[in-house]
Amino acid sequence: MEACRVSDPGSNPGPDVYFFANPESNLYLACIKCEHMEVKVIRSPDRKKTIQAKMVGETLIVYLPLGMHREEERKLIEKMKQKLEKKKLKRHINKDDYLKKRFDEFNNNYFQGKLKVNSIEFVTNQETKNGSCTPANGTIRISHKLLDMPRWVLDYVIMHEMTHLMHPDHSKAFWEKAGEFKYTERARGFLIAKGMEEEETESKSGDA
Repeated sequence: MEACRVSDPGSNPGPDVYFFANPESNLYLACIKCEHMEVKVIRSPDRKKTIQAKMVGETLIVYLPLGMHREEERKLIEKMKQKLEKKKLKRHINKDDYLKKRFDEFNNNYFQGKLKVNSIEFVTNQETKNGSCTPANGTIRISHKLLDMPRWVLDYVIMHEMTHLMHPDHSKAFWEKAGEFKYTERARGFLIAKGMEEEETESKSGDA
């Protein structure tokens, strides 16, 4: 079936938005040219409140209720776009198993192979932490922001979070173990200078 171009009364979508109507399905389609991703918006009069999005190839398909304000649409589309881009990035950066290989190496070198981990992966939703560890679940999460840092800084954060599997706090014993990695002080100084780590040396408890 062939869609035909229609006007969009009461809106000023700009030069990169094109609206089409399918008279048989009564659906309205907007093709939006976004940086790094094409977005297709399908507006349906039968859809009242629910909003849905999915990737088809390299195109983001967004299903919206007909009559939604254009500015609200743009905000929702941008939010969905960012969410899907983060998921795509997360899959990409965890492909080469670097973190698992480093975990195994550090586990043998510093922990006599005694540590157990259920998962160690890069994540894209840690904006204020370089890494986090949940000892009870055996999970370690490393911020994707560290991919832009020198490798020895990333390795320090891996060592830091691995040490939390043994010492959940930031006690003296924790820092003694973390300090066995030869770049710990250098990496901490690097991160502190960038405002990405606090000048903490010892505490009875802390965020793992």
